[in-house]
Amino acid sequence: MTSAEKTSPNNNANDSTLANFIWKNADDLWGDFKHVEFGKIILPFTLLRRLECVLEPTRDAVHDTIRAMTDKPIDLEMVLSQVTGFPFYNASEYSLATLGGTRTRANLEDYIAKFSSNARVIFEQFDFLNTIARMDRAGLLYRICQNFAAIDLHPSVVPDRVMSNVYEHLIRRFGAEVNEAAEDFMTPRDVVHLAIEILLDPDDHLFEENPGLIRTMYDPTCGTGGFLTDGMDHVDALRDRFKIAPTLVPYGQELEPETHAVALTSMLLRTLQSDPGRDLSKNIKLGSTLSSDQHGAERFHYCVSNPPFGKPWAKDQDAVVKEHSEKGFDGRFGPKLPRISDGSMLFLQHLVAKFESPERGGGRGVIVLSGSPLFNGGAGSGESEIRRYLLEHDFVEAIIALPTEIFFRTGIGTYLWALSNKKPEHRQNKVQLIDATNHFIAMRKNEGNKRKQIGPDQIREIVEMYSAFEPTKESRIFDYREFGYRRIKVLRPLRMALHINQEGLDRLQEEKAWGKLTEEQQAAWEKVILPLFGRTCAYGWAEDFCGSAPEMEASIGKVTKAFIKAFINAFGERDPEGDIVLDKDGDPVPDDQLTDYENVPLNQDIHDYLAQEVLPHAPDAWIDESYADDYDGQVGLVGYEINFNRYFYEYQPPRDLHEIDADLKAIEAEIREILDEVTE
Repeated sequence: MTSAEKTSPNNNANDSTLANFIWKNADDLWGDFKHVEFGKIILPFTLLRRLECVLEPTRDAVHDTIRAMTDKPIDLEMVLSQVTGFPFYNASEYSLATLGGTRTRANLEDYIAKFSSNARVIFEQFDFLNTIARMDRAGLLYRICQNFAAIDLHPSVVPDRVMSNVYEHLIRRFGAEVNEAAEDFMTPRDVVHLAIEILLDPDDHLFEENPGLIRTMYDPTCGTGGFLTDGMDHVDALRDRFKIAPTLVPYGQELEPETHAVALTSMLLRTLQSDPGRDLSKNIKLGSTLSSDQHGAERFHYCVSNPPFGKPWAKDQDAVVKEHSEKGFDGRFGPKLPRISDGSMLFLQHLVAKFESPERGGGRGVIVLSGSPLFNGGAGSGESEIRRYLLEHDFVEAIIALPTEIFFRTGIGTYLWALSNKKPEHRQNKVQLIDATNHFIAMRKNEGNKRKQIGPDQIREIVEMYSAFEPTKESRIFDYREFGYRRIKVLRPLRMALHINQEGLDRLQEEKAWGKLTEEQQAAWEKVILPLFGRTCAYGWAEDFCGSAPEMEASIGKVTKAFIKAFINAFGERDPEGDIVLDKDGDPVPDDQLTDYENVPLNQDIHDYLAQEVLPHAPDAWIDESYADDYDGQVGLVGYEINFNRYFYEYQPPRDLHEIDADLKAIEAEIREILDEVTE
């Protein structure tokens, strides 16, 4: 009896149990393969069995068709796809159960080779043929094939949503084995469901009002395709409500070949009621979205993404910088570029750039981000300019703070950004912040760092808050300008006196301008300076003194501006009580050491702010009018940040000291009791 037969689950098994069952094959791989290789064996076998189960009911019909159509001038691929009812087929006589124990490798290679090209590419991306050869040499191939042949993975037994969970468990499992960041490959299903509800729920009425409506959905970091399949499920659920079913056409792009292969499999098994023969896997592209957008000029009604948190974009830098400099706002990265250490906000810009135009129905988007895109970078930085672009162009509908500890490999706070280029009138120029951090249920068993789950009830609560668009304790409504500020440069005058002493002379002799003098010139300068020791002079005296010095000692020669500057640097000392230093035009010279910056709310005049907040403490301060914004030309750099916690902070008064003291005494008593028991 095989290990699969010993542990075969029933059809009602949950996804975790099914994944564990599939993973039991690792028991057979021990000793011959390393941990890091388990996933590359188990995952493609799982996909193979899934495809096989789908094709099983039409296997005989496919073979009959092949025999009947041989040597006839007909597009056999089209005919076979019609026979299977899916955009793929397999022409082999073999299955996992019938490969045999003597020529298993050759038969399995034949089996794989006779898949249609759109299915065969799945296994090519796993380099599956080399894996098969290694398993054959290890004497494991037949056993593993038999194990998987015992599993029924037909969609009627294991629906797409459950299968997605299985992929999630498997990827997390083998990702953890090799210490890889599994969150790069997948999004927890509860987060997926919430994101899709936020994305699609507001438009359910459009499907109702427009029978047979066709919409597109795009995920530029699609991983295994979880967002896309969940979105299709959402729209498919509306079929019973309408005479003509609505349609959601999926598109995506994925960087990693292996997860891309999983997404291809999912799409091969999906059909559109309006176009049953369409191969949706052709819409899922492979490659880096940032440096090579495989969907080019295409635009979409719905966009959704969970890009990697805090990942550098150095590999995409050349292409991104080129697009930014050459295309500007006609490309995807118009405003500015973020720091190289985190590409999250590049995906944010990309998502908005892929929205369908408002004239063609507009676009909506949801993206999962960490907290840093809310506030990283000051005024004028790439991050701030991206926020500015999104807010001033009214793309941001809502930002939802999610519970911590809901991802598998990180416990950090995460946020859903809901975006649109066609806001309803009541949302225009407004941003809704939702604190959903307390909307979760504790998990019975942790899955890595995931200790909390956003259950169906919690999803409904969050969606209702979003839909209601009303100010509550957990929902706040803001004019987008409330997140903006103008960073002004505040100057103060230089107040300096010249103290002629030995210390100053020593500093002068270290200046570069002094080193350029001849020994005779240096001696002459010392001769005219030494009698002045102990004097304190005004700033303006230095230039007059240096200009007249050759008259006192002819060997000094011509006095350069560089020497005068060195003289002031050496003998000058800041004096808060001294006279203000003026330039040649009679204007105050700013003191670099006293320069300060102030962030003035956008809704406040900068001069009023100066009068109220600065001048009472520094009466001689003024605003640097040359420090201006590149885009609006006004004084001060515009910046935007969303300090989420500030808007939901609730003051908690400290506990009464007597209460704290009582608790401490109680703890001390408990410790004494324990110590007494130990010492007895």
